[in-house]
Amino acid sequence: MASYNALNSNNRNPSPYGSGDPYYNESSGFITPAPVRKRRISPWVKFGIPVLIIVIIAAVVGGVVGSRHHNNNSSSSSSDGSGGSSGGSAAAASSAASAKLAIGRFATATNSEFEVPLYPSTTNTGAFTTPTFISTNNSKVSWPQDPFKPSSPSVLSVRPDRPRLIAPAYKWNALPTLIASDPYLQGWNNTIFGNATAYYSLPPVVYHMDGSSGILDNAREIKMRLKAFAYVYRMTNDTKWVDRAWTEIQNAANNGTTPFGSDPTDLWNTGHFLDTAEFSAAFGIAYDWLYDMWSDEQKSQIRSTMIKYGLQPGLAVFTGPTNYGWWSNNIEGNWNCVCNGGLTLGSLAILEDDTTGVAQQLLGFTVDNAKKNCVLAVSSDGTWSETANYWYFGTTGHAEMTSALMTATGSDYGMLSTNPNLGLTGDFHMYAYGATSLFNYGDHGPNKFSTTANSMMFYAEQFKQPTYMLHQRDRPDAAEPWSMFWYDPTVSGAFWDGTPLDHFFDNQTDQWASMRSSWTDQDAVFVAIKAGTLQDHQTHNDLDVGDFVLDALGTRWAGELGSGDYLSPNYFSNDTQESDRWKYYRKMTEGQNTILINKSNQNVLAKPTVKHDTSGTTQGSSTVFTVPSDSTAYWTTDMSSAYFDAQSVKRGVRLLNARKQILLQDEVNAQGEVMWRMHTNATISVDTSGTTATLSLDGQKMVVQILNAPSGATFTQSAAVRFASDPTPPAPDQPNPNVNVLIIDLPAGSYTLEVLFNPQWPGMSSSDFVTPPSVALDSWSLTSHN
Repeated sequence: MASYNALNSNNRNPSPYGSGDPYYNESSGFITPAPVRKRRISPWVKFGIPVLIIVIIAAVVGGVVGSRHHNNNSSSSSSDGSGGSSGGSAAAASSAASAKLAIGRFATATNSEFEVPLYPSTTNTGAFTTPTFISTNNSKVSWPQDPFKPSSPSVLSVRPDRPRLIAPAYKWNALPTLIASDPYLQGWNNTIFGNATAYYSLPPVVYHMDGSSGILDNAREIKMRLKAFAYVYRMTNDTKWVDRAWTEIQNAANNGTTPFGSDPTDLWNTGHFLDTAEFSAAFGIAYDWLYDMWSDEQKSQIRSTMIKYGLQPGLAVFTGPTNYGWWSNNIEGNWNCVCNGGLTLGSLAILEDDTTGVAQQLLGFTVDNAKKNCVLAVSSDGTWSETANYWYFGTTGHAEMTSALMTATGSDYGMLSTNPNLGLTGDFHMYAYGATSLFNYGDHGPNKFSTTANSMMFYAEQFKQPTYMLHQRDRPDAAEPWSMFWYDPTVSGAFWDGTPLDHFFDNQTDQWASMRSSWTDQDAVFVAIKAGTLQDHQTHNDLDVGDFVLDALGTRWAGELGSGDYLSPNYFSNDTQESDRWKYYRKMTEGQNTILINKSNQNVLAKPTVKHDTSGTTQGSSTVFTVPSDSTAYWTTDMSSAYFDAQSVKRGVRLLNARKQILLQDEVNAQGEVMWRMHTNATISVDTSGTTATLSLDGQKMVVQILNAPSGATFTQSAAVRFASDPTPPAPDQPNPNVNVLIIDLPAGSYTLEVLFNPQWPGMSSSDFVTPPSVALDSWSLTSHN
């Protein structure tokens, strides 16, 4: 979760866990148990998270921006929840709890560049074991059973006690004991208190209309604040938090000391309905979590504001017509999840108090609509169909909505089962995380604020996948109120134990691969590469078949430019071949790490095919992992259909030499000029032969070689700017400062380009590197390069 800014390279990162985190010292930064190599802040990623405002800026500045972050076997080590190697007894649960308290959090610090968890170099067999949920009745280490168990659940019949949304009273009652027994809950609780204290001193959120992006930032920041204020009140009974929440509510209702909104008839901006939905969710949470503290007059004001500006416009979407309800019709993406989710939370919060009947009517639409749209955004292999960053928005909306339905009414109504592949989406998120950051192809999205990856904890519990919970709990965005109620303290083990290093996602819309050398080493090799179709991604993708990213030595060498300016004219126009979207450098093929032919965009009707294999290497329990000498993985794609001026274009990538080296191979037969392109923040130095380039970044080096170079094949470099011959975009491109493009430029013809990446590992001599044999892509196998 990051604020991406390639221009402010000297910013020092605050703790991602917030000011209250026990692992953070306000004056000196992170306290680590052993020396950690310090590097300058990378210009790829700027993690600016003051008081844990979790954001992803819509990349209106340049930089090769990195961000971190199923088949049924991909988490094969995960238990079905009935217990694992630790057994299912109360004694085992007590032992596991003791181990957790003794160790504390597995991640004892965070890399200040990328906020990647840093793990101790050790194996603790009492804790670093097979992921599982330990069966126990011990109330000190597990949640009690929910007493609300309706025999015939209905969306119109809610639990009798408050709160009802996500965090029922029985969980609040149990929480202090669990906090005392669990270091993760302890740390998150401290952070939430620290953040609430910081928010308390700030003025109410200032209204800002951000063009076509509306007031979504305002809505999400207000939601974030209200969650924190309500949480701290319920943990302390200090009414100052209720008063501060009321100030924020009055502000967002345009009843504060300064104006909020430009149109009193459309205060929450229905034209950009995400805003409306997030305000509805924020008000619903505050109404419910602080229900006993509001006066009748305050409740009436909250209800009337929410109905007028949120729920009534939402009902009109389904009873319409309206000019803002497009998201309800065949939109399998984050918009549908967030909009239906916000309307559902708001409606459930006020259901029996609403004399207008709007909430009741609305609940008759939102659940069914979400099941027809939102839940289908997860592809058959678990991939989120938009981008790896939009996964955050969509799954947060889905998880909030589903969790609220379950706690308020006793059922998920098919939100978890309508798409049989929904439970695989945790694999997508885990494998999209590299050693430094996400495989962040396509658009990143607007500011995240209260949007996190804590849906991983919710899905872990619902789909009995402890690996997901163990992965997420060490991440900086875990420290917020949802995690306090979605986290299961009986989870035990290490997410990396038995988890394969490689995974291949084969759904035709999203074909991509994730390959690495370790789950716990910040210096690990990570390669991710994609093919897939170029349409049906909610217009958030790039023209990027064959695009890849590469991590090694704690830095990203080949990276993504990320979002363009969302306010640029026609940025989201459509995904047809002639769309203005594809005239912006960051979205066109030219701006990707792939093959460019005739300086032209790829064909939006492309239907690539892929092949792959892996040695199936898993890491084991230790954070210190020595890769077996025969461990490898490869992925190839025939992406000929993506090009207009080529008979054949194929690309493959494989890991060599115990995953210390990376080979990228292209086989091209083209009628237009051929250009191999890779974007990097590294400084590039090309040798006199032109076939070896040395990349320097963050005090590290990567040597890149053209093997068996075709005649005329040499490395050159340029800035990340468009060609003079490119079509003129509707608005000027954003600059991409400090980004270089490594290039191999060849005339039309038939070529095999073999490019070998050699990270300059400490202690590894030149003789330790291998020169692989030349093997045609169609003949690649696990042993073809031995």
